[in-house]
Amino acid sequence: MRFPVGPAVRFLSQGQQIGKATARHLAAGGHQVVAGARRTDGLAELAREVGVANGALDHHALDVTRRDSVESFVDAALDRYSRIDVLVNNAGVMPLAPMADLHVDEWDRMIDVNVRGTLYGIAAVLPRMREQGGGHIVNIASVAGHRVDPTAAVYCATKYAVRALSEGLRQESRDIRVTIISPGFTESELLDRGGAIEAQAAARAAAQQLAIPATAVAEAIGFALDQPPTVDINEIIVRPTVQG
Repeated sequence: MRFPVGPAVRFLSQGQQIGKATARHLAAGGHQVVAGARRTDGLAELAREVGVANGALDHHALDVTRRDSVESFVDAALDRYSRIDVLVNNAGVMPLAPMADLHVDEWDRMIDVNVRGTLYGIAAVLPRMREQGGGHIVNIASVAGHRVDPTAAVYCATKYAVRALSEGLRQESRDIRVTIISPGFTESELLDRGGAIEAQAAARAAAQQLAIPATAVAEAIGFALDQPPTVDINEIIVRPTVQG
């Protein structure tokens, strides 16, 4: 299935493995992709790579913690393609630490990126999608939105929030599809920044043993998008077979 005018896909550098894999996968399927991140040098290289493979990918600077930046990103996509059929909210950060360590600045960062960033994306595209009579919003949550683990309480809280926001939007919508994608251990850079040293190291060790490729998540996103307009895939959980 190809959209009449391609979907806009966005991702932040912290989730660049899944973001890049999704951009490649959708561009290869004929979608016209607009990608966003705070640092655009990597996006330029991705655009060249996709172009060599005969895909279509534009890019624009994006900081999901700033509403004006999200609006500017969406406006750039609209200027280029006149409509937005799909938004993939992929931005995320995951510094792990016991709550007693009081990494309050990191708590704030997770709320800003994981929750506010998702809300800002929804706010930017929802009026446009309603005006055009349809659209599809894909929010990347996590298996951490289904369970709570030590050192991950705040991260889990943000992903529970993403799932709640997505389900509320789905129930309120009759012409816009809403899908939650909840990955388990996946190749990413989420564990490369912040957090408590021991907690981050333990999670990295587990990820090295268990992680599935980011392409698995990209393909799940593609599957949800490729359903007929009357079919809304509400949630997909995709994780390693061996993950408990």
